[in-house]
Amino acid sequence: KEYYQEGSHVHQKLHIMEAYKRALTTWANWVDSNVNPRKTQVFFRGYSMTHFRGGKWNSGGKCDKEIEPFKNETYLLKYPPKMQILENVMRGMRTPVLYLNISRLTDYRKDAHPAIYRAQHLSDEERSSPLRYQDCSHWCLPGVPDTWNELVYAQMLIRHYQNQQEEPNRERT
Repeated sequence: KEYYQEGSHVHQKLHIMEAYKRALTTWANWVDSNVNPRKTQVFFRGYSMTHFRGGKWNSGGKCDKEIEPFKNETYLLKYPPKMQILENVMRGMRTPVLYLNISRLTDYRKDAHPAIYRAQHLSDEERSSPLRYQDCSHWCLPGVPDTWNELVYAQMLIRHYQNQQEEPNRERT
């Protein structure tokens, strides 16, 4: 069952996307009420795609033998509705949020999950059942997470230099 509690009220049935939207709206309201954007930068890292092909993780989908990134965009997944919900919530916020939209970036990198690197250390029993060891939601270093860190660092540098340029203007007024 999908229960969702909002205050003291428990919703017996609430669509998962509606619950997600309400949770993000609660987060956005808290940020707008409690964060001083002159002193704090707010970052939000978007949703990381999984790469099961041929089904979901528990119904025949596999990702354990992927060794190349996608090179043809026609194979990429449809943009997730949950990211559209996130973007709509953030558009309504007063506090600026630096949104690291990694969904499409990670969608290309079906080869960057740890499962392929674990395969060489598996027993015959584990090798016969890829469902036990394939991992299509975590990422290997170096690689995709390093890129996320570089994007955060670049945003911080941009903000730092913007603030430095604004300081002389503030002193003149």
